[in-house]
Amino acid sequence: MTGWASAWVDAPVVVLVVGFVYASVADLRAREVSDRLWQLLGVIGFALGFAVFGSGGTVPLLLWLLVGLLTLEHLVAWDDHLPKSWRPQADRLELAAYAASVAIVAIAVVRIGIGPSAVPVGVIAVLATVLLARVLFEVGALYGGADAKALMISGLLVPTFSHPLLASPVSPYALGAIPFSIDLLTNAALLSVVVPVFLALRNLRRGEFAFPRGFTGYYLPVGDLPERFVWVRDPAAGELPTSEDAETSAEDERVRREVARRLAERGVRRVWVSPQLPFLVLMAAGAGAAILAGNLVLDIIAYL
Repeated sequence: MTGWASAWVDAPVVVLVVGFVYASVADLRAREVSDRLWQLLGVIGFALGFAVFGSGGTVPLLLWLLVGLLTLEHLVAWDDHLPKSWRPQADRLELAAYAASVAIVAIAVVRIGIGPSAVPVGVIAVLATVLLARVLFEVGALYGGADAKALMISGLLVPTFSHPLLASPVSPYALGAIPFSIDLLTNAALLSVVVPVFLALRNLRRGEFAFPRGFTGYYLPVGDLPERFVWVRDPAAGELPTSEDAETSAEDERVRREVARRLAERGVRRVWVSPQLPFLVLMAAGAGAAILAGNLVLDIIAYL
């Protein structure tokens, strides 16, 4: 594919990379990413999808409209605009939207099959990504709402990616059948192994390693608590406020300052903490690895 059509196909990848780099910087600095970023990336991905699937005819376009709107509804507080009597039913309305989308796509697959002029693989990949992100968020595997939104947007921008830039032992067909979000998450999980290894080496160097907690945290001076994105995990510290339910970075900082004040009053100088991991950074690295080499786990298996 050449010319403007090739540019349209490559544009979502470029937008994804730029967006994830920006999100990673924001996550490192404040552990908080504005919804405006995901809204912008979502609208761009939605629009670019029409250019990608437009040549398939009316059915692919309508199905893209369906899964695209299902994705975008997670980026706006639409339930705030419902009549007050309807707001308690917002979750049920969203569940109905999920069920209707799955049913429509499933019926279309049965009736007309899968293909560029039928049900595009990209449409199925986006729907699978939205459902996966929501499930992972609900069970706590994706801690922050920004992580779930990032996963959904990655799927909307790049539903599948079957041609990694570097040579890969995994066949393009195999990658083309896997949602890009799965490659991203798998790679991020693999790369996250670096974190406990780094913590263990840090603790070993300081002579403070103890199994198994030496892989999950470290000692931090109490005075540094307000400036570090950490959770206090020290049983010896007793009952303390927790910032795990904080909605904003500012709330999180206020809790850490209060914890530091209470510990200082008790004469505690150091406390065991675990880092608040900037998972968006790992997701960005996972996306980059997927673009360069595909699914790293499948690559490793193929080499074995």
